[in-house]
Amino acid sequence: MQSVLITGGAGFIGQNLVHAWRAARPTDRLTVLDAMTYAANVRSLEPLIADRSIGFVKGDIGDAALMQRLFDQHKFSRVAHLAAESHVDRSISDPEAFLQTNVLGTFTLLKTALDHWRAAAKLDTARFLHVSTDEVYGSLGPADPAFTESSPYRPNSPYAASKASSDHLVRAFVATYGMPALITNCSNNYGPYQHPEKLIPLMIIHALEGKPLPIYGDGSNIRDWLHVSDHCSALMHVIEHGRTGETYNVGGRNERTNRYVVSLICDAIDAAFAADPALATRFPSCPAAAASSCRTLISYVTDRPGHDHRYAIDASKFVREFGRNFDVGFETGLPQTVQWYLDHEPWWRDVTSGAYKAWIEQNYGFRRAV
Repeated sequence: MQSVLITGGAGFIGQNLVHAWRAARPTDRLTVLDAMTYAANVRSLEPLIADRSIGFVKGDIGDAALMQRLFDQHKFSRVAHLAAESHVDRSISDPEAFLQTNVLGTFTLLKTALDHWRAAAKLDTARFLHVSTDEVYGSLGPADPAFTESSPYRPNSPYAASKASSDHLVRAFVATYGMPALITNCSNNYGPYQHPEKLIPLMIIHALEGKPLPIYGDGSNIRDWLHVSDHCSALMHVIEHGRTGETYNVGGRNERTNRYVVSLICDAIDAAFAADPALATRFPSCPAAAASSCRTLISYVTDRPGHDHRYAIDASKFVREFGRNFDVGFETGLPQTVQWYLDHEPWWRDVTSGAYKAWIEQNYGFRRAV
């Protein structure tokens, strides 16, 4: 049995990890910490909180006093650190928030864990997993090999720079203080409970509401897509079986252009409406309700600054060391994700509040068609 702290546990990947961890390791004691900023949503965790399957704390990883109290109270032996500001567009308009959380917050959490484990003589048995992103590596050309763990860091956005900084902090704590830490760098995640500012849920919801589907540039930017269930499985495996001080790249091996992703979303929605005529009543503004295609909503808008062209993760180290692969293919996982949003309309209706609508207008309202 382990006492586990999951930071950012009310976020997209975080809440999926909480459910996966609870199912896979029912005897572990889980404490979930989240600052409950705009992208957090605790609804899926409420049953676990109500029956005391997990403890939930609203708080900031940058609050040193709170971190100390939690470590003193729960004697954590595992930390899965997912708390982060993670949206590139928001980092362009408000970079300071990303530095505060991703850099200074990570430092505070690292120092607290190190001090506690040193005092308890647990540095040899504790584990700290820092969850990062492939965006720290920068951008790839069309023919470049995928990022490996030895790829140089070349961040191109404030978000990527803040995550690169936090990665370096973790490495420094390992080398300098013997911190029992590991790092994972993942490719783009998708799946249930993702905040609708992100590409896939944004396009699903806009299509259902009959709104334009704005794609940056010509839509040729490429991302490597990883289903969140595969990611959570990998995280649990790394924290228990990975080598301390190592970095593991976690990627879905599903490179797709943004243009293709949006088109596949449209096709999945069209197919869902054809199979279930009742959807036309629920979403009358969707083109599929009138037997048209959601592809008619696709538009191309001016690109964002510093937009990396291609990401691709080489996860062969993970596969080689652990003998595990990633199970969810993109052409299977994406229609399943579309269906999840169709089945969970109250969840995303609640999330798409006035603040969310203001953000969409701020980020997309000024962009001209190309």
